[in-house]
Amino acid sequence: MTCEALFRSDSYLTICDAKVTEIREDGAILLDRSIFYPTGGGQPGDCGSLELPNGGKIEIATTRKDRESGDNLHIPAEGQNTDGLKVSDAIVCHLDWSSRYRHMRLHTALHLLSVALPYPVTGGQVGQDEARLDFNIPEPNFTKDDITAKLSEMIEADHGVSESWITDEELDAKPEMVKTMSVQPPRGAGRVRLIQIGDIDLQPCGGTHVSQTAEIGAVEVSKIENKGKQNRRIRIRFSASSDT
Repeated sequence: MTCEALFRSDSYLTICDAKVTEIREDGAILLDRSIFYPTGGGQPGDCGSLELPNGGKIEIATTRKDRESGDNLHIPAEGQNTDGLKVSDAIVCHLDWSSRYRHMRLHTALHLLSVALPYPVTGGQVGQDEARLDFNIPEPNFTKDDITAKLSEMIEADHGVSESWITDEELDAKPEMVKTMSVQPPRGAGRVRLIQIGDIDLQPCGGTHVSQTAEIGAVEVSKIENKGKQNRRIRIRFSASSDT
């Protein structure tokens, strides 16, 4: 049974009812629906807890996808006892919102970074405190302050962030929409999710995002690293005023 990915249509859900569909030998728990984002596209998997029918709780350390089946695997934290859980149990998912929201804010900020620096993206990673993108940039002609100023302008403009979908064939006809060279957009369902930021950016992405750029808060470029002849790694972080 495919898990209904509630986080795709509403990144702000923090609680939902679900049923257990499978419990694997390694302890991984599968559900019929979930608000937990699985690790992918440079964004870490969500953590939180599952509330059991008897009132007990299982802490979830992370969520990831099964490489073969594509199922969402909810991974209990070390030392958690799942003996009281069984298939078909009705449970309640509780998301660690503080962690997720920081991921959402920085992930959206990375999309803006790709606007500020319109170069091919060779890699990226989202964290709670810092995020980064790697670019192929032949001749860098900017400073940390230059990029920070561009990001601040786009964030403060409070652009709306929305999603839409196109078919695999439509995306194939517009390869320029894919900015990332190392990570391809999630496929397999016949359609691909797009994230649009105002009228300044549109690209495929399966991650979670804020609904307005002002929610990101103040960010700054913390470091520019030379990772090769043309590869530049740009790291961003929350400024002290928005590090909450």
